[in-house]
Amino acid sequence: MKLFGFAATLLLAAALFSRPCEGAEKIIPLEDFFRNPVKTGFRISPDGQYISFLKPWERRLNIFVQKIGSDEELRVTSAKDRDIPAYFWSGDSRIVFLQDKGGDENFRLYKVNADGTEEKELTPFENVRVTIVDELEEQENELLIGMNRRDPRIFDVYRLNIDSGSLTLVEENPGDIQGWLTDHDGRLRAAVRTDGVNMSLLYRDREDQPFKTLLTTDFRESLSPLFFTFDNQKLYVASNLGRDKSAIYIFDPKTAKQEDLLFEHPEVDVSALFYSKKRKVLTGTGYTTDRFHYHFFDKDRAELQKELESRLPGYEVVVTSMSKDETKVLLHGGSDRTRGAYYFFNRETKDFRKLAEIAPWLPEEEMAAMTPVSYTARDGLTIHGYLTLPKGSSGKGLPVVINPHGGPWARDVWGFDPEVQFLANRGLAVLQMNFRGSTGYGRKFWEASFKEWGKSMQNDITDGVLWLIDRGIADSERVGIYGGSYGGYAVLAGLAFTPDLYACGVDYVGVSNIFTLLETIPPYWELGRQMLYEQIGHPEKDRELLKSVSPVFHADNIQAPLLVAQGANDPRVKKAESDQIVEALRERGVDVEYMVKENEGHGFHNEENRFDFYRAMERFFAKYLGSEKE
Repeated sequence: MKLFGFAATLLLAAALFSRPCEGAEKIIPLEDFFRNPVKTGFRISPDGQYISFLKPWERRLNIFVQKIGSDEELRVTSAKDRDIPAYFWSGDSRIVFLQDKGGDENFRLYKVNADGTEEKELTPFENVRVTIVDELEEQENELLIGMNRRDPRIFDVYRLNIDSGSLTLVEENPGDIQGWLTDHDGRLRAAVRTDGVNMSLLYRDREDQPFKTLLTTDFRESLSPLFFTFDNQKLYVASNLGRDKSAIYIFDPKTAKQEDLLFEHPEVDVSALFYSKKRKVLTGTGYTTDRFHYHFFDKDRAELQKELESRLPGYEVVVTSMSKDETKVLLHGGSDRTRGAYYFFNRETKDFRKLAEIAPWLPEEEMAAMTPVSYTARDGLTIHGYLTLPKGSSGKGLPVVINPHGGPWARDVWGFDPEVQFLANRGLAVLQMNFRGSTGYGRKFWEASFKEWGKSMQNDITDGVLWLIDRGIADSERVGIYGGSYGGYAVLAGLAFTPDLYACGVDYVGVSNIFTLLETIPPYWELGRQMLYEQIGHPEKDRELLKSVSPVFHADNIQAPLLVAQGANDPRVKKAESDQIVEALRERGVDVEYMVKENEGHGFHNEENRFDFYRAMERFFAKYLGSEKE
């Protein structure tokens, strides 16, 4: 079936978007926002002699290697079906990478030499997902990996010999281990166990000993082990025990108690902790309020950050990789108006050079500023978010796209967002809000979302729309809503429960029926099932609640036009979620367009599929929202 007439689509979009909004200089081609980067994902080899990066080949991101100081690039992988999503150096001359098939998220592990020879699949198992437990940087020929090969619900730990491909079982998961932690010598020493609603920290002094339980908490409280102290005797943890906001502590396994408080922030959770592997010292932490901020414990690392920021004034600077001796540094500099660039810095010679602009075809001066904002929800809760107005716009009476994030236990952050910039370039304002349940704002804010899908969580989104209208920013007749995953659920809930609020909606791999969502979660989420029941609702005990907030049962209320996009191989939000809502609406004659990509999963990763989706979105919003009034 022909889903869209793209020639007509592009003509219509061109007609409606032919002129940029007041003050903007030009309309930027859609493909420029969503095409693959020139280069990205830079890493440096442990010996500091080579850099690696991801670069398109045959329209897929593949791994390239380049000797520092040379202009010659060597492609070492030949992926044609899917981008390579993650990789790392294992020793000075070998790279290990992960890849799935068609978006099924059953990642397999591969190796390849830095000269492109001896590529080999290390985990050739069907329907098995691989995780990295420890890269074992001091043991070049080995890795610790997790695999759900024996039982799809749980991950056992194996020692993998990269040269031979042989696997040795290190620890069999008894059925309730959610995560594993090694010490600085690569020994499996700690684990997190769950019965679905209670979490336990397990510990042992040696690998040949059984684990013992140190403490157990309700999942609402968390003590998350980050890594061992450098003598391998204690743990650094992020904890909200006895408090609302998570903070960084030292935890003593012998007493099972928290000791020194290392860092806290009064407004937000703190869970990041950085250290020098060479010098074996803590270097700093970080937290996100309006944007990410560093707090350094270590003078050397603070001075490095200061020097790098002085070379890239006005940009957010992140160190992405260091050589083993920590003299050679790779970094990224970016902002809300540019995808940024990667740079190389030699701390000894002070050599500083740009390696690659990620998207040089996107002019920074044409991008719109992302402004942190806040508003008050109807029950008095403060909701933080980000407002992006079209560059040069009047800021009044604008068509707006409301863009709730996925998760829902995640959050939006300040920085470059190609979707937001694309919409702003088309004359649309964009509001992103961290509704209740968004992470990083403390336990109370998070718990306020429990069993509130479609209720107070949705009210937070609605109140953001009303805030824009009250301030005169939004044209009340031209408000659309777009989101993916939980954000897609929020789109459907918005159209079903506040049908007069939105002119249209775009649902991207979103949930329509909470009952079927819970029935079809991936097997490796099974340990969290009871927790999901606590957070969302139990399909039997809370049947009426879940029915009342599942949009598919309220499709009769949906009047606004809808665009739905779905990956056929999505393991998280199955295609049936989109099928149900599309069928229910089409039976009533509601204008709903449906795009399915057979080679995608939870979101579209292949470049050509991204282009198709955003072309459809462009036409859709052009038809139902237009651009800023003259």
